[in-house]
Amino acid sequence: MKKVLLGIATLLLTVAGKATTTPATMVTLSNYTYSGKAEIGKLINGVIEKVEVVSNRDHFSWKKGQLQLTKKGEQAIREKKELTVELAYLLNGKPEKKTFRILHDQFHRNPVIAHRGAWKTLPTTENSIKALQEAVTLGCAGSEFDVHMTKDDSLVVNHDAHFKGKAIEDYTYAELAKDRLDNGEMLPTLRSYLEEGMKQYSTKLIVEIKPTDKGAERAVIRARKTVELVHELGAQAWANNISFDYNILLTVRQLDPTAHVQFLNGNKSPDELKKDGMPGLDYHYSVFQKNENWITDAKKQGMVLNVWTVNDEKTLRYFLEKGFPMITTNEPELLFRLLKTSPSVSQ
Repeated sequence: MKKVLLGIATLLLTVAGKATTTPATMVTLSNYTYSGKAEIGKLINGVIEKVEVVSNRDHFSWKKGQLQLTKKGEQAIREKKELTVELAYLLNGKPEKKTFRILHDQFHRNPVIAHRGAWKTLPTTENSIKALQEAVTLGCAGSEFDVHMTKDDSLVVNHDAHFKGKAIEDYTYAELAKDRLDNGEMLPTLRSYLEEGMKQYSTKLIVEIKPTDKGAERAVIRARKTVELVHELGAQAWANNISFDYNILLTVRQLDPTAHVQFLNGNKSPDELKKDGMPGLDYHYSVFQKNENWITDAKKQGMVLNVWTVNDEKTLRYFLEKGFPMITTNEPELLFRLLKTSPSVSQ
């Protein structure tokens, strides 16, 4: 795998009572999409200077500390949907280069997030490549899926910690891949799942990084490898990260301060999340129903709101009326039908 950690700074984390060093300076852009303004974003992490566009110079320029599209670039990205740009710069005095993928922002703005893909009413299996494809076909704004790590540190997509009776963390990927999903597919790797999702430009990829019972150090490795892969593939514009493990999300944000993250567990108020630099919350519907003031507080602070996993019409209508921008559901078709009668939420 090509080198994606571009800095020389490090981050000291305390894991299981021990200090461990994790690369922290991963150069990232503040934005990866074009939405009608020539300015894309600035580089973040470390002391960055003397930035130069070294590829697609007719499409991009570096002005006033920001990456910008030229007039030719604006026309090209509308036609091609995405452009790549390589930047050269000095990072903490060291010369570096990195390539970024910039998308024309055409992601759906409806609140439909397909839980484990779209699979329940279709002849396919949750967390399969086919389930992701079906979510895209339905027009979902996002498709959620779950990530575990194998004994040999391969990242795989599966909801449970076990696959076909085998504990994922106790087996290598080659050993697990001897069994198939119920629809006949191989157990998807995170790489294959992201690569499939990046073939389209309308549905976000909601990456749930699962906790581990193998210790905090393994959780940090899982988070780091996920961020590394997203950067290697240039999938930043597609990927949102969620987890029940707060330290996993803190690690993601430490590695990439612009990564989209949302906490799942439901035990922290918007104020607590905001203090830690956590930009979003994604709680079980019962948590929001018990703490309706959290909805108001999160909106006031500009935080990203999602709710899981809402499958009945009454509860779906409740969160539509509350103006939730994201609703995770096993029933995306039902939610789309309800959207037609809910003028408070635009698609």
